[in-house]
Amino acid sequence: MLMNIETLRIFCDVVQHQSFSRGAVMNGVSQSAATQSVHRVEEHFNVQLVDRSKRPFVLTSEGQACYEGFREVLELYDSVEARVRSLRMDISGLVRVASIYSVGLHDMRRCMQDFMRLYPKAKVRLEFQRPNKVYDAVNNAEVDLGIISYPLASPDIEVIPLRSERMVLVCSPKHPLAKEASVTAEHLQGQDFIAFDRDLSIRKEVDRYLRQQSVNIRIVMEFDNIETIKQAVEIGAGVSILPEPPIREACGNGSLAAVDLVSPELHRPIGIIHRQRKVFTPTAAKFVELLQDVQTNG
Repeated sequence: MLMNIETLRIFCDVVQHQSFSRGAVMNGVSQSAATQSVHRVEEHFNVQLVDRSKRPFVLTSEGQACYEGFREVLELYDSVEARVRSLRMDISGLVRVASIYSVGLHDMRRCMQDFMRLYPKAKVRLEFQRPNKVYDAVNNAEVDLGIISYPLASPDIEVIPLRSERMVLVCSPKHPLAKEASVTAEHLQGQDFIAFDRDLSIRKEVDRYLRQQSVNIRIVMEFDNIETIKQAVEIGAGVSILPEPPIREACGNGSLAAVDLVSPELHRPIGIIHRQRKVFTPTAAKFVELLQDVQTNG
């Protein structure tokens, strides 16, 4: 029984997300079709690849071998397709993007809409992930592009800088510091503080900033995303330091107050990451251009 590229891709997506339904959605097929694709691979090798008796399912050793091998096949196929499309300058097909939540919620959906309006034959598939998951998805060739804060280049990862976001003090409009035109780190001495989780780069940078200014705060809550921190600040649980773009709307409607942080300022860099030596399709290259244009032109 012959297997086509679509079957291999569905198999890998089902395995990656440990979900037949999610693998189906990502490939635009029914869950039944995704199940049949996995069955087809099992029938081809005449061996069980997925142990469905466990929830979530787990791969057998043969299934793991197939997953790792098929990913290499798909990466090679996608590279060949990219080269062919580059020769034709065909702006069509799928661009797979993983983004951290704060960047994604701020401007990614608008970029996607603009891009698909400009290039009707193209499609962007966007996933929101924690930073470490974005790196994993790029490293494993599960996505073409990752959008991340504090991007780090490595022998396997290349970085395309996008922008630098100014960090501000964020507090409830009723907080005494909300009346200030600007504040220094010293204003935060002894304040109840809503922080990011300790393993996130933005938390490490904020901690380093406060430590350099010899400022001690009382961390009362820790979260892994900006949206939850905003909600905690809104109810007066404490203050925080956040990038300005994702909190612009909340400040505009009066639910949050943002105060400039000066002497010194603090910034959050944003960048695109991709695998070293990756050959972009013309479609992926155009999407990168659009992201860069958005940052340049606001």
